[in-house]
Amino acid sequence: MTRMSATRILMAAALMAGTALAGAQNSFPTPPTDDELAKQARHVVLQYPYYYIFDQVNLFVHDGQVQLSGAVTEPFKKSDLGRLVRRIPGVASVSNEIRVLPPSPVDESLRRQVARAIFSYGDLARYAAGPVPTMHILVENGRVTLFGVVATEADKQLAGLRANGAGLSFGPIVNNLEVENPYAGRS
Repeated sequence: MTRMSATRILMAAALMAGTALAGAQNSFPTPPTDDELAKQARHVVLQYPYYYIFDQVNLFVHDGQVQLSGAVTEPFKKSDLGRLVRRIPGVASVSNEIRVLPPSPVDESLRRQVARAIFSYGDLARYAAGPVPTMHILVENGRVTLFGVVATEADKQLAGLRANGAGLSFGPIVNNLEVENPYAGRS
């Protein structure tokens, strides 16, 4: 082997090693941002098969730490959601502060009556459609709170009126619905 071909072989080997190293440096995944983690955690909650209109789960993410809050109707939902969110790659820790609503036949009956009053009305029926309704009804000790997102201010007001008309609530209906387009219908 001549000196020239040995030099070429060494240069080719160095070039290949450098290319391999450059590729390896770019192959390390960057940790997900808090916004990406929040989006993934929200997806996990919404895809959970037992998350229903009578549950309300909120989440907050900071430095990879996810805080879950809200309320669910069954204890297994709280533990399942905490476990599922903990499995998301990049989640450093989960603070599961979801409350489990106390079992109550009166609350269960009121939940159904309020849901029927709201979702049986033509203009509001669309909010019950689909696998994950955008409106949630929380009932605890006879007190009703509406959560979620509606398209217009008129839908928010109408949902509150329909919930009030269901009766049996032990106090005023708390309407925490958010309006997706607060200026819809205004001139």
